[in-house]
Amino acid sequence: MNLQQRTKIKICGLTREQDLDCAVAAGADAIGFVLYEKSQRYVSAQRAAELARRLPPFVTPVLLFVNASAADISMACAQVPGALLQFHGDETSAFCQQVAQQLQRPYLRAARIPVEDSAGFNLLEFALANTNAQAILLDAHVDGYGGGGKTFNWSQLPPNVDAHLVLSGGLNAANVIDGISQLRPRCKSLAVDVSSGVEMSKGIKDPEKIHQFIAAVRAADLSLQNSRS
Repeated sequence: MNLQQRTKIKICGLTREQDLDCAVAAGADAIGFVLYEKSQRYVSAQRAAELARRLPPFVTPVLLFVNASAADISMACAQVPGALLQFHGDETSAFCQQVAQQLQRPYLRAARIPVEDSAGFNLLEFALANTNAQAILLDAHVDGYGGGGKTFNWSQLPPNVDAHLVLSGGLNAANVIDGISQLRPRCKSLAVDVSSGVEMSKGIKDPEKIHQFIAAVRAADLSLQNSRS
């Protein structure tokens, strides 16, 4: 398979060793830890560090923050070497860039897309304002922070976005193929991020759902590759 066509996969909201080990064995490229205390998937920076130490080479830890202070972000990063940052709150573009530059860490910037009127969100403008982000993560805008297992209308996004995108929000094995086929042609590259779609309960992952999700992503990649050959 052409590596440029391989969709990278992030499994987010990990809280247990066995779930992390399963995600890695199934083929996840990145593991997300939620450092937002109001989340039911919250783990402390110390706990994230314990889990991250289980990761093999080339599987990337990602630390998710929601309106955290620069000091708290710095403290967490000191405990989890090599982690990417994910800004998932109301942080300004300048704040994200400044903190990431000071810590010398790449970062993802979450765009909260309205569920009912996805076309009303100016993704082109958002991407332009966050050009220093490694990628723009697309999540459904619901009450609180995080997609809450909701999807937005992928078809309403712009046809050409000059950015690397990460599709999130309500993904599961049943809909991820459609999401990849719709968004892959619209951006520089596409990755996917799943949390509730591979869970049996909040923060507790389901091994079978993890394997089914990753298998569906690989099926989408193969289908797209065959369609172009």
